[in-house]
Order: sequence, then C-alpha cells, then structure tokens
Amino acid sequence: MSNCHCGNAKSFDQCCGPFISGKQNPESAEQLMRSRYSAYVEKNIDYISNTHDPDTKEEFDLDGTKEWAEHSDWLGLEILDVEDDFEGDNFAKVEFVAKYKINGKDFRHREVSEFNKVEGKWYFTDGQMVQETIKREGPKVGRNDPCTCGSGKKLKKCCGR
Repeated sequence: MSNCHCGNAKSFDQCCGPFISGKQNPESAEQLMRSRYSAYVEKNIDYISNTHDPDTKEEFDLDGTKEWAEHSDWLGLEILDVEDDFEGDNFAKVEFVAKYKINGKDFRHREVSEFNKVEGKWYFTDGQMVQETIKREGPKVGRNDPCTCGSGKKLKKCCGR
C-alpha cells in the first residue's frame, strides 16, 4: 500500500480518494488543498472546478488547468504553513509547494492559497504565487568578462547579447 499523492501516509483510497469521488467533504482547508493536488495528479479537473468558490468561479481557467494537469508529471506536495485561526473559522490560508515536471524539466509551484467555508463546505478562493530566491551556483560573470561558452569573446559581445 503506497502513500496518497498528497504526501500523507494513508493510501489514496483512505485519504483524498473519498473527497474526489464525492463520498465525503474535506473538513479543513488543508484537506481541500491536499485533495485538489491529488486531483491534479489524477487529472480530475471536475473536482478542481467543483471546489472553486462559486463567487470567483468565472476566474477559473478550465482549459489551462486541464492542460497543466495533463502535461505534468506530479512529483510531490509540501505543505509549508496553514493559517486557520481566523474569526468564525470560515477563512483559511495554506502555503504549499507543488513539485512537477514538464518535458523533463523540474518545476516548483509555491503559492499561498485562500479558502472560504460556505454553508459548511470548503472552497478554494484565490492563490498568490510566492517567488523563491534563486541562488547562483557559480561566480557572477560580468559583461566584460570572457564568455562562458569558451568563444574567447567578451560576454556582452557573445551569449550575453
């Protein structure tokens, strides 16, 4: 028995599967976040659409979501932070990193998602991308330094154009 797509130790059928199949509703914003990630892995775009807040559903890009889900190899989900101590417990934020691969290239999607609870059911409302700091692995090459391709030209006259 393997772990669920969302990273929990339970199997998919015991974790996110009942939410995606409609047999149960997520009890928290984090459960909804995890099940939405699993829906991307399973390419279940209907679940992603149905868990989008009805008040902001016109912003949902069905075709773009479907294309992203279908062309990605999903590698894992990491929940970084959950803020759910808000007044009334009808609003929450979940910060996460979703790792995936497209055409052999690795990507990290880091986002803070917002969720609303409407009539006892959690919905995704909005998400804000979080820019990650890119660390240079080698020394900085100046414009007047020799080009790294080995041509002997200055960077600004070669690959730095």
